[in-house]
Amino acid sequence: MQIPDESRPHLRSNREIAIHVSDLERAEAFYGRLLGFRLVRRTLDQLEFDTGELRLYVNRDASSPISYIPSFDVDDYHEARQFLEAAGCKMRFAGDQAVPYFEDPFGFVFDIIERPSRITA
Repeated sequence: MQIPDESRPHLRSNREIAIHVSDLERAEAFYGRLLGFRLVRRTLDQLEFDTGELRLYVNRDASSPISYIPSFDVDDYHEARQFLEAAGCKMRFAGDQAVPYFEDPFGFVFDIIERPSRITA
């Protein structure tokens, strides 16, 4: 599939990764106490750890565990989502999550987050 560069959104890695688990307390014991990652933020449904080079988000999901999910920054979320859907990526929702992940043609799951690459004044 050949797509002109000007119509393709620019995805940039952002050093964030997510996993989904059913037991946040067990995850906090493992990643925080056993592995020693610094807990940055805790909510009812998510733990955020500073692991050094990566930020690890551990999300509560009672359905089934989802393995490591890389995250990419985009300038415009809606534009990138339309592009990915048109390219055949499937949307995957985890638990009660309102914003989908995307599944590539090989079955791998990834996330996109809107963060402009440059700020204009």
